[in-house]
Order: sequence, then C-alpha cells, then structure tokens
Amino acid sequence: MKNKVLIPILLFSIIGCSEGFNIDLTFGDSKSESDSVNLGIDNAFASTYLPMDSEPILFKSANIYDGLGGEFRNYDLLLSEGKIIEIGESISAPGVLVVDATDKWITPGIIDIHSHMGVYSAPEVTTSSDGNEATAPVTAEVWAEHSLWTQDPQFALALKGGVTSFHVLPGSANLFGGRGATFKNISQNTIQAMKFPGAPHSLKMACGENPKRVYGNRRQSPSTRMGNMAGYRSAWIDAVEYADGMNESDEDRRPTRDLAMDTLMGVLNGEILIQNHCYRAEEMAMMVELSKEFDYKITTFHHAVEAYKIADLLADEGICAAMWADWWGFKHEAYDMVQANVAIIDQARNGTGCAIVHSDDAVGIQHLNQEAAKAMAAGNRAGYEISKAHAMRWITSNPAKAAGILDQTGSIEVGKDADIVLWSGDPFSVYSRAEKVLIDGAFVFDINDPKIQPITDFDLGIIQPQTNRVQ
Repeated sequence: MKNKVLIPILLFSIIGCSEGFNIDLTFGDSKSESDSVNLGIDNAFASTYLPMDSEPILFKSANIYDGLGGEFRNYDLLLSEGKIIEIGESISAPGVLVVDATDKWITPGIIDIHSHMGVYSAPEVTTSSDGNEATAPVTAEVWAEHSLWTQDPQFALALKGGVTSFHVLPGSANLFGGRGATFKNISQNTIQAMKFPGAPHSLKMACGENPKRVYGNRRQSPSTRMGNMAGYRSAWIDAVEYADGMNESDEDRRPTRDLAMDTLMGVLNGEILIQNHCYRAEEMAMMVELSKEFDYKITTFHHAVEAYKIADLLADEGICAAMWADWWGFKHEAYDMVQANVAIIDQARNGTGCAIVHSDDAVGIQHLNQEAAKAMAAGNRAGYEISKAHAMRWITSNPAKAAGILDQTGSIEVGKDADIVLWSGDPFSVYSRAEKVLIDGAFVFDINDPKIQPITDFDLGIIQPQTNRVQ
C-alpha cells in the first residue's frame, strides 16, 4: 500500500503551494477505467455543467491584477469561446463587443475555499440545516453536494461580490465530516449542473474543540483531544486495510463496498484532497505527523488561527492555510490570534508559503476583496512589503490551488476559463464594487443591467430582490 501512494505524496510535497513551481496535477485520473476497482464511485454524480453562451469581448485600457502577482496598467484583455485569448497593449479584434475599462480594474474571479452555501441555506431554518451529519464521529460516507440547495439566495449575493467559484464543505462536528465539492457560481436546477468540471473532491476533517464537544456531551468518544487522535488513527488503519483489499487481483477476496472507506481510499490514492479544520498550532503539527504515519497529504488547514506559529513547517510541507483576516476570540482555541497571520504564512520560507483568505460565512463571502485588503494592511503594518498584486493571490490563485482547479481558473492567463471581474476602482478599496462578473466568458452579473442580475426561484414572489433592501 505504501508504495502505491508514494508518488502522489512526493509530488505534493515538492509542489505545495509555492509559486516557484508551475506544475498542474490532474486529480482523480490516476487510473484508467479498466484499472479502477470502483467504477461506480469514480463516475457517480459527475458534473454536467455547460458554459453559458457568450460572445467575443475585448476590454480596453484596463488595469489588471493577474492573480499571480502581476500588475498591468492600461492593458487590453480579449475573451472568446469562454477562454482568455490575449492580454496585451493595443489589441485589435474587429467585430467583437468592446468594453471601455479605462480607470477600472480587472481581476480573476474570486474563489472561496471554505463555504457552506447551499448546505446551510438562507433563510436559516432547521429544515435546511444540512451541513453536519452529526450522528457519528466518522461520516466520511456523506457528500456535501447531496445536501446542496440549488436555489440558495446566497449564491447571487456572493456573485455580486465577485465570487465565481466556491468550495462547499460539510461542517466540523465530526472527525471526518464527509466530502466537499467545488462549484461554478451559476445557480441551476440540478446540483451536477453547477459542479466545477474536473474538480477533485475533498475530505473534510476537523480537529480540536468541535468533535470532542459534540460527542463528549453525549458521553461518548471522542471527548478529549487524545480521543480525537485515536479516532483518526483507527479510521485510517481501516482505510489502509480496505485499500489493500480492493487492490486484490482476485475479486472474490475484495471487501464489500463501503462508502466511507471509498472516500478514505481516495485520499490515500491522491485523488481526494484533505481540507482540515484546525485552529491550534500544536494540533496542526500533530495532524501533519498523522498524515505521514498513513502516507497521505494535507492540502489545506482551515481557520488556522495559530498558523503563524508554525509558518515554516507549513511552507516546508507545502500545506496551504485558509484564514480569516481578523476573526478571533469566539472560543478558546480561536483566542491566540495575530492580525498578521495571513501575511506571516505568505512570507514563510522566503515567500513560498500558501496563504488564503476564506469566508466560512455567507456575509463574509460577499466582500472577500475587503477581507484580503485588511490582511494585507495588517501584514504591511507588521513590516512585510506586500503589494496589492501579490495579495490578490490570496483570493484567486491560491484557493484555486487548494481546490485543485488552478489549471483551469484562478488567474488571468491565456487559455484559462474566462472567469473575471471588472471592478469600478481599486478592488482593495471599500468604495469599489464589482461592476461586471463573467464566468466562462459570459456575463452573469452587471450592476447596471437588471437583466443580468440573477434572482433565485425562491426569491420570486416573496421579496423584490432587485430593490435596495437596506433600511
């Protein structure tokens, strides 16, 4: 078993989240169909997403942050057939729609790596509280997408803030909460029609207070942090045995199909990415040791309030940290926070750390650009020299890396999906707004055109969603 997973682990250790490497990994495609032992799970609930119709568009005289640290003043951007075609000065393209972007800014679409939209829908009622299967400490068998409500009004509100893709995770009540999935921010009638094509699943894990509180209050394990660790290890032991059994050449000797073990086996095979809820430094370090014991890779620590204490370790291991700009103190494990947390992670090991600003909040996702601005300002106050062009990575290319979709989106590069935002001014300013949002080159939001302002079926007939509801 260990030999079977060594190659993907080494690749992840080398690549990590450092901008010094430019390697794209395709997750979930390491085996051909003929080699797969689980054709059903490999093909189940596949994306049926299709880009909206679009026309060639030329943005003229824009200022551009490319999401990779580049800044371009007074540049043009050409889009066609849903892709980025050209970035340059004085581009000529007869017969295309021309958008004057003088004194405005273009960025990649914002990506939130930690969202519960759709599984904790609005309005907040118990009948739609579908994010935590808090019935057992290990529920790796559940998939967040199976709870997703496609008419959640929060999708459209996030779109107005420039969010073009988001990763939906189960909650953090359990040691293993289940699978997460990435979505394009276009509300559809079916879940599969929103799923980001080719994006790998994730597995949500949680350490710290939440699992031990939920199950300790029921007088069952885990009720302590050592109980948490024992629970993880027991599950991974079972997963290794299951994976070995599934690789038996004699089909009669293979174990009975198990949904939870399928997910854990996917992690061991490098096909499913670990997204790990964890606050305290020593617990994150312990989870790193756990991953080494069972030969799997942690992609991202989420919330990571104490990540600054082990910034070099995370950079060395190629692990991203998805953090808030300034949320802290709402429980004990969230107390020891510093506002330069994001910047410290980013600047670790000569700037090779992978920092992400996430929301974990239906309101916060609407202004992630401002959250990144706060984190950048805190880092600069702490003595780091972080440019706006560099900080843009925290809400674009870095979350794309963590979601396994950087080969398709997250930066303004020729050939990538034309997921972009046109801002009225500096995207890090509280006074700037997303004027136009495009997904795969199609206009999905326009602040000046009511016809391109999405409204969910749920909103219709209940409120007037296009009116100003702020009193």
